[in-house]
Amino acid sequence: MTSLLDEARAVRERAYVPYSKFKVGAAIRGASGQVYRGCNVENVAYPEGTCAEAGAIAAMVAAGETVLVEVAVIADSPSPVPPCGGCRQKLAEFGAADVPVTLATTDGGSQQTTVGALLPGRFDAGHMARA
Repeated sequence: MTSLLDEARAVRERAYVPYSKFKVGAAIRGASGQVYRGCNVENVAYPEGTCAEAGAIAAMVAAGETVLVEVAVIADSPSPVPPCGGCRQKLAEFGAADVPVTLATTDGGSQQTTVGALLPGRFDAGHMARA
């Protein structure tokens, strides 16, 4: 059986990064056990790119799931690369604080964390209770 990190590693190779050359792959496991993958996709209008984590979440939602239970992210970097701030909020939208997150490098380095540790004090639906 392929690990979630292996899924992220495989999809990383499909990243579209003609400008930065920095490939990132992400894989998330939905509550059903299904794995969804995403890679970063750049655009010449640089801020219009899409992060790997956002792509994996979009694939999950498109498949009809809205709960993630595990995350893996990999990049060719000297140290494990954490999700950007926007992707941390996106992961927190669909994953509980205790959801495990594996951050890895292509040369075998890894770090274990959780969605809650990546985004302490996260903004959530409870903040909108009076809306």
